[in-house]
Parts: sequence; C-alpha cells; structure tokens
Amino acid sequence: MQNNIQSSNRPLILISNDDSINAPGLHRLVDYVKDLGDIVVVAPSNPHSGMSSAFTVSSALRIKQCDDYNGARMFTVNGTPVDCIKLGLFAIVPRKPDLVIAGINHGSNSGNSIIYSGTMGAVLEACMEGIPAVGFSLMHHSMKADFDLSASYVTRIVSKVMSSGLPKGICLNVNIPAKVKPVGVKVCRAARGHWSDGYSRYLDPHGNPFYLLKGRFINEDIDATDTDEYWLARNFISVVPVSPDMTCNSEIKPLSHCFDENV
Repeated sequence: MQNNIQSSNRPLILISNDDSINAPGLHRLVDYVKDLGDIVVVAPSNPHSGMSSAFTVSSALRIKQCDDYNGARMFTVNGTPVDCIKLGLFAIVPRKPDLVIAGINHGSNSGNSIIYSGTMGAVLEACMEGIPAVGFSLMHHSMKADFDLSASYVTRIVSKVMSSGLPKGICLNVNIPAKVKPVGVKVCRAARGHWSDGYSRYLDPHGNPFYLLKGRFINEDIDATDTDEYWLARNFISVVPVSPDMTCNSEIKPLSHCFDENV
C-alpha cells in the first residue's frame, strides 16, 4: 500500500494521538476523514497523556505495523506522541503529509491544558515542520464516550483546513462538548487559568505512602465571553489558533530597556 500512496494523487493525512493505537477516539477520527485522503496512523503503543512535547532521547524507538483499519495503514511506536510524528515523518510516510491531525482525545484540552497535552504536543511538532495540523479533543474521558454526535463537524473542519490551509506557524486546538450534538463552531481564545494540582495520599501494603494526581482547572476568565471555556459550556465546538512560538513580542522592547547592555 505504501507504493499506492507514493503514486496517489490524493492528499496524505498523518494521524496520531496520545491515548494509544487502541483508543476508540483514534478509530473514530479515521472513520470521519477516510474519504478525504490516504490515511497513515502512527500512534503510541501505550497511553501517553500529559506528555506535552516530550520525546525520547536515551532509549531505542521501534516501529510495529498493525492490521489496517478502515483503509488506513496503522503503525505503533514505543514512544511519545512527538516521537510518533518525528519518526513517522522520518521512516514511515512516503512523502510529506498534506495534513497532520491528532485525537480524538478522550478528555478536554481547553484552557491551559495545551501546555500539558500529548495530543497537542503532536500537533505543535507537525506545525514546526511546516505541516497544517489540528488537534481534536472530546470533553469526556470515558473509553466508551460517544464521538459520533460531532462527526460531521470534525469532517467539515478537516475539509476546510485542507482546502484553505492555515497561516504559517499556526495550528488549531479543537475541543468538543460531550454528550450533546454541538450547536456550532466558534473560533476563540483559550481561557486563562491554572490547575489546582493536588494529590491524594495513600499507603501501600507495607505502610509506605504514595501519591496520585488529582486537581481541577481554575478558570480565571469566568466572566469573559470570548474563551473556549465560555463557548464549550454553551455546547459549541471551540477552535483556538495556536502557535509553537511562545515569544511575547509585545514585551521585547519594554524589557530591553531593563536588561540590554553593551558588552
């Protein structure tokens, strides 16, 4: 099939995620975009949520080809989502993809979750490679979550990106409300906030303490009407334009007065 893709005139779409090759959200994403191009999936062999843009530097990475799914070629990598993109581009896809998409993540990546998200780590990596990229997340962590309520929206968003492209250096963070058919789509900004990171303390059978992460997102823009949190609460799909360039350009000149020195 690789030779068929190499000679195909159809767009090439690379798909990854952070919930592993076995995640239902990944398979639903293939279902929703399979008619838009040739699909190659490169996904972690095990879940890697919360890995952000981490990649492997001191262990061997291995590629395993799996059975095709719904016309898509399926591969796993024993690494992170970013490893999947890097190795996928280097050793798996026959040419530069026309689009990279990640997800559909089981759980929200709204607000500042993009900082932690393995799903968006894959998207940002593709963006830095100059490939249009979109991450999709459903605000439902269950492996039995119903993705089909938003199927037509996912297909339309991918179609529009493929037909119109994205600005240079920009990728998209798309979040989908759970358990409802979305009202529509809103392009907006990410809500400012922070995680109230707490830990639950337990004792193992030997009486030694161990800890498991808990916590909740604190929305600092609770009254703002232009954020992803606002529109998701009203059953809209949120689309947040994101750049891997974290430079705060507006502060370069003001801070130069404080720190610049002649050597």
